[in-house]
Amino acid sequence: MLLKTFRWAFAVTVLGLVLGVLYEGWTALGFVAILAVLEISLSFDNAVVNAGVLKKMNAFWQKIFLTVGVLIAVFGMRLLFPVAVVAVTAKKTPYEAVNLALTDKDRYQQLVTDAHPAIAAFGGMFLLMIFLDFIFEERDIQWLAWLERPLSKLSKVDMLSVCIALAVLLITSSTFATQAHQHGGTHVDKAQTVLVSGVAGLITYLVVGGLSGYFENRLEEEDETESDAKSAVLLAGRAAFFMFLYLEVLDASFSFDGVIGAFAITNDIVLMALGLGIGAMYVRSLTVYLVRQGTLDEYVYLEHGAHYAIGALAVILMVTIQYEINEVITGLVGVVLIAWSFWSSVRRNQEPAMTKSEPETLTVP
Repeated sequence: MLLKTFRWAFAVTVLGLVLGVLYEGWTALGFVAILAVLEISLSFDNAVVNAGVLKKMNAFWQKIFLTVGVLIAVFGMRLLFPVAVVAVTAKKTPYEAVNLALTDKDRYQQLVTDAHPAIAAFGGMFLLMIFLDFIFEERDIQWLAWLERPLSKLSKVDMLSVCIALAVLLITSSTFATQAHQHGGTHVDKAQTVLVSGVAGLITYLVVGGLSGYFENRLEEEDETESDAKSAVLLAGRAAFFMFLYLEVLDASFSFDGVIGAFAITNDIVLMALGLGIGAMYVRSLTVYLVRQGTLDEYVYLEHGAHYAIGALAVILMVTIQYEINEVITGLVGVVLIAWSFWSSVRRNQEPAMTKSEPETLTVP
């Protein structure tokens, strides 16, 4: 099962390393391998969250996620997205942006870095909404009861997640503008960019998430009534399609920090695409593996840990608009939270059945 699920990831690894060596010699082998590890460490929580969504889709759409979705993730987000960002922010044609990436790597890196505030605001808001909607939802299984129980009671307050997210965005953009003014106002325009990009991220979440949720609910209603099998199939297709779009936007939001962080290793766009692409393939394969093994059903707190990691990443992205945070910290936060939730799940599974309904509590030695 393991080899079958990861066979394409292994094949892409070999192909990527060979292409790296052919492109820039044996030195490139190390760069590609390091970038792959970076992507996996930063996106492990992404795999867990994706699995929670993917398990609702049939085998056909799971295959689409692992094939077409990988092409979008590898070539779209890891190769074309940085070029598109440079083309838009620097007001260059796509050809000029590609030429710049291949011939003037330092200038290309600077332009992508300059676009980071907009990228971080968009991705930060999208991820923050995922975390807030999760934490305010009532659920039978709670991990950190001291936090989740009181917050779940606020789920009846309409649009609370949106209000909090907008408040965070306003505080972030106003703080950015204030600090820019203190330094001579050189970044005032970027403060406005942060605000616009953050709102765009919020709208994207509401539209894509709302549509997928709508068709999913319609599908459940059709399944309950069993009135029209053909209609149910069509609804399943549309529901799966919007879930697929949701997963792609989610993957894009997770990939922002990986793309930006990759410049600390190399500014060569080809090596970045190869390394991050290999890592993205492993994350996709891991997502499918978690679904087919039923890991989320067995280790019930894993999804909680992944969503807390999403919340942490959202905060980190918003902070990096003004301050630099090492990618090692970003990766470790997610790994620690997921490891903690996995350990809590193992402990829960070892307890007698009658105590498993009790949520995890935080104990201080």
